[in-house]
Amino acid sequence: MKYYYVIAAALLSFFTPTVAQACSVVDDYRVPTNLELTGQSELILRGRVIGEVEGESSWDGKLLVEPLMALKGEMPKGTVEISGARLVPMPDERGFGLLSNPYQLEGAHPLSYIGGCLRYMFPKGTTVLFFLEEREGEWSPSGGPFSRWAEDVLDADSPWIRLSRFYASVPTDDATRRKTVLEAERDRLWKLSEDPVAALMAQDIERQLVGPNEPWNAIMRKAIEGEAEAPAGAEGEVAAESLASLIMEAIAEDDYETTCFTDQNGDEVCEAEVTLGAQADVMEEELGMVCDLLDDRRTVDCDGVRYVRESKPS
Repeated sequence: MKYYYVIAAALLSFFTPTVAQACSVVDDYRVPTNLELTGQSELILRGRVIGEVEGESSWDGKLLVEPLMALKGEMPKGTVEISGARLVPMPDERGFGLLSNPYQLEGAHPLSYIGGCLRYMFPKGTTVLFFLEEREGEWSPSGGPFSRWAEDVLDADSPWIRLSRFYASVPTDDATRRKTVLEAERDRLWKLSEDPVAALMAQDIERQLVGPNEPWNAIMRKAIEGEAEAPAGAEGEVAAESLASLIMEAIAEDDYETTCFTDQNGDEVCEAEVTLGAQADVMEEELGMVCDLLDDRRTVDCDGVRYVRESKPS
């Protein structure tokens, strides 16, 4: 039998999953395709992050953006304030200032999957393509949970900007015409056989032709149960959920070992090794995740998925 040591496993054996994540979606929620996101947005803006307006809480602040180019909508004349977004706290000890992969055209920025369902933190100075809609007189993220509403872009000719500009030109009121335009551009890009970026763009257009995405919760269930690949960008969340399931199965079967010792402060510390059985090999990389014990000494956070102690197994 293969065993793995899970960091913070001292308490994981006594924890059960809870909906302590910052965000969840209803069962029929579908992440908008890139074409749908473009159609839903009132303003698609390439802008440089220059600061923030702090609010009473991290969710009340506004991100300050210098407009550089509008792909859709009227070009703003001055600084744009985006509600519900903020700068990455400094020092950035947890790496929240990670920039978007310029060749990832399907999944959202990794911060979308750590509990907030939307990217809401940005490093100062980065240039981003924002998809926005106006709510109560303020610019806000468009698209909903896990959408690509805000991705870093290297320059005005980056693959994501080129795709977004094309999607903004696609007819929305004539399905037949829309399909014809999408197919023509896809085929044109496929013919650029020596251009790997063109191939990535063609693949994304193909995804738009397939149609609406499956419901997010259905996609995640399949991924967690190993019936399908994790959605692009959500690999960490799937890994954490899978880890939780394996730990809970081990607890239910009383299949864990606990070792206790006294630390240098005289406190008793118990560590647990959980048997993961046949799925251990495929989980090897995922189990490299660090799980943090939070200050309340009751909650463990594994990449945004939290476990709250309820009772010790008998």
